[in-house]
Amino acid sequence: MHTEVHTVEKRDYAVNRRLPMLAAIALAIGAISTGAAFVLVNLIHFFTNLFFFQTLSFADRSPAGHALGPWVIVVPMVGGLIVGLMARYGSDKIRGHGIPEAIESVLFGKSKMSAKVAVLKPLSSGIVIGSGGPFGAEGPIIMTGGSIASLLAQYLHLTAAERKTLLVAGACAGMTAIFGTPLAAVLLAVELLLFELRPRSLLPVALACAVAGFLRPFVFEAGPLFPLQTPPASTLALGSCVLAGLLCGALGAGLTLALYRTEDAFSHLRVHWMWWPAIGGLVVGIGGYFEPRALGVGYDVIGDLLNNRLVIEVALALLAVKAVIWIAALGSGTSGGVLAPLLMLGAGLGVVLAPVLPGGSPTLWALVCMAGVLGSVLGAPLTAIVFAFGLTHDSEALLPLLLTTAVAYGFSVLTMKRSIMTEKIARRGLHIYREYGVDPLERAHVDELMTREVVSIDADLPVAEALPRHFGDHAAHRAYPVVRQGRVIGMLHRAAIVAAHAGDDAGLTCGDLVADTHARPAVLLPAQTGRAAAGSMAALSVARLPVVDDEATMRLIGILSLRDLLAPSGHVLHEETQRERLRGMATRAFSRPV
Repeated sequence: MHTEVHTVEKRDYAVNRRLPMLAAIALAIGAISTGAAFVLVNLIHFFTNLFFFQTLSFADRSPAGHALGPWVIVVPMVGGLIVGLMARYGSDKIRGHGIPEAIESVLFGKSKMSAKVAVLKPLSSGIVIGSGGPFGAEGPIIMTGGSIASLLAQYLHLTAAERKTLLVAGACAGMTAIFGTPLAAVLLAVELLLFELRPRSLLPVALACAVAGFLRPFVFEAGPLFPLQTPPASTLALGSCVLAGLLCGALGAGLTLALYRTEDAFSHLRVHWMWWPAIGGLVVGIGGYFEPRALGVGYDVIGDLLNNRLVIEVALALLAVKAVIWIAALGSGTSGGVLAPLLMLGAGLGVVLAPVLPGGSPTLWALVCMAGVLGSVLGAPLTAIVFAFGLTHDSEALLPLLLTTAVAYGFSVLTMKRSIMTEKIARRGLHIYREYGVDPLERAHVDELMTREVVSIDADLPVAEALPRHFGDHAAHRAYPVVRQGRVIGMLHRAAIVAAHAGDDAGLTCGDLVADTHARPAVLLPAQTGRAAAGSMAALSVARLPVVDDEATMRLIGILSLRDLLAPSGHVLHEETQRERLRGMATRAFSRPV
């Protein structure tokens, strides 16, 4: 086994010659995901008309206009029961709100999704939301678009890394088609789904979202979902934004804890999980009986909250019911999303706070609290800020959005171990660390890390002489490069020379042990990154590799070991733990516990 190494130049980004091919596929995925979003929205419309109005129609009607009376309590139960059966006998991957399942597939499932999920997720979500489930379409379309893209990548026999890129491209293109927020969708990919920021992943995602954005007016109404123009905020808004951010963070933490306490309560029920969505549907039906506008997606309610068209008493009652039925339904394991309910609850908090917060209009506080709660719960502040702008096109609110969402995000980081997206995965024994930066081994190159003073073995040296000279009891290393006429021909390991010596072949040389006319010796080039070198060593299961000036001459210029690869991490640790204090012209360094 050997690793073929080509001429490498130091660059800002890694060369990926398959990127144009991935970009072309992403363009197609953007169009496909837009079509999937159209299908999902129309499924919701169809089942809303079927369940609440007993008509076969794709018209956009709110379930709040029903005339079922007390029978409305039964409707969400029926929808929940159907989805529970689909999950048990179809695929249990359709349970939940979609984004955690996509994250788990990316990080732990090699980005493989099944055809069942691609078909059953939009169908189940259409049934749940159409029967009154208090969810939005964004979570289901993320799962659906990702599933379709994953299936296409599997059909084309792409690598796991390429599948991940296309899965995320499909998921975010679907979100773009639903909300008309392509930039926010790209940021969602960066903050929540990709776990990297590389051209190989960012460009295909951006292209897919751009295509979905351009095609959206052909399937949905053009323009922002909630057009808004708030007056400019005054300087007094500085303190108000900080207070609003703290309260948004507290509300986000409370919603997250309540959701998982509800999940725990369902897990203690002595009935199969197939029945849980029907039980959750009972809570939804009761809440919908008292507050019909709490049923369904609720985009009309969000618009009313943002435009200050609801009095506080009405808003409080509506939002209290919405929070209860959303937590009960989602905790039961049914199929639905989190973004639309969070938008509604956040905007409602802003409506309640508006009378006591100086420096801005009521519409401003509804908007910034909507983003603050979303950023806090998702742990994705940039996404929340740009998402709020994309939904409203309100440029005057950008500065208050930035401050409020940053404070809310900081509150959640300091007080919560995990977000609503990662807690579910952690409960399955899979921990996710969401901080990421440039790998120290990406910034360091082989010529900066290698040892230049190299002990090599001449290819003509007999095995009998090499064993005591280089592999005795006091040997410094377990492997050395073998050189013939200035060219590296391979690495000689202790196990190989000991086995050869035991064979008692007096005429055998070190070159004979490593010579292979059918394979190029495994070597590193000076311009390779430390990460590429570490990957080569891992693939070969070796701890040292020779470094040559180029593959034409194969002239030995150094050697790289695992110890050398640890050096960049040591430098990072020093930067993280050593603090310096300036006293006059002298600097004193002292460390703190890690």
